[in-house]
Amino acid sequence: MSRVGRRPVIIPKGVAVTIAPDNMVTVKGPKGTLSRQLSQEMNLVQEGGQILVQRPTDQRHHRALHGLTRVLLNNMVLGVSEGFQKELEIIGVGYRADGKGSKLTLQLGYSHPIEFNVDGLTFETDRSGHQLLIKGIDKEVVGQVAADVRRCRPPEPYKGKGVRYKGEYVRQKVGKAGKR
Repeated sequence: MSRVGRRPVIIPKGVAVTIAPDNMVTVKGPKGTLSRQLSQEMNLVQEGGQILVQRPTDQRHHRALHGLTRVLLNNMVLGVSEGFQKELEIIGVGYRADGKGSKLTLQLGYSHPIEFNVDGLTFETDRSGHQLLIKGIDKEVVGQVAADVRRCRPPEPYKGKGVRYKGEYVRQKVGKAGKR
């Protein structure tokens, strides 16, 4: 049995979960509402303040879906109750970010600014513009937007300039040796 799949999804106070036919799940909480079509092969059983995910057989396909379905459902519950966030660092002279609400403007050394406008996310920057915080209720969207921002100017290995996740280690290479 899947270690992840057999754990129940605990529903905190203030969160309402609705399971429609064909496993269309809607989760409403203090931070917003999320809906998702989960695999119809899994059985979702709501008992009191928790949801159990059960698989019909022990086939390989069902074992793979068991843990996945439980994690997707748990991420929806956590998203509407607590939310998710990713922290990015912008390193380099003249590199900065300006985040206001759902709009983000990046200056990353190109001849033009790069803009992101994503509904459902909030962008926050510090005063210097070198620390960026991406917040939202959908873990998948938060992670994808953070990866897209990082892809605009990934950290380069010689000076370490660029956009990186907070705490990410960038291996430094030795530069070209000069003539003697």
